[in-house]
Amino acid sequence: MNKLQLARTTTDSETLDELSKNANYLVRWDVALNSNTSPETLDYLSKDEVHYVRCNVAENSNTSPETLKQMAIDKENDYIKSYIKNNPNCSEETRRYLLAVKVVEDIMCNVEGKI
Repeated sequence: MNKLQLARTTTDSETLDELSKNANYLVRWDVALNSNTSPETLDYLSKDEVHYVRCNVAENSNTSPETLKQMAIDKENDYIKSYIKNNPNCSEETRRYLLAVKVVEDIMCNVEGKI
């Protein structure tokens, strides 16, 4: 079984942790989607350089509230923010933060458009 298939199908969290460090972003992408990936591995992947990997972390229901909060603070784009706020582990505090940021961004866009 190749590493991509293993990342999709394994239920072993140690194997997923090892695969999360793979150079191929597609392997890391599948690790981030795997429902057996541990919160610690997802926290590691939340800092991945590849946008799509971070998006899958934000969507994974094993991602901890703390990791989701940090991702929200880290200036993620709107696409990832929507996954963060829809994740069942997203705290009400993080949802309020994302809403406040959106309101401020909308105000700034309106102000800049009038200058």
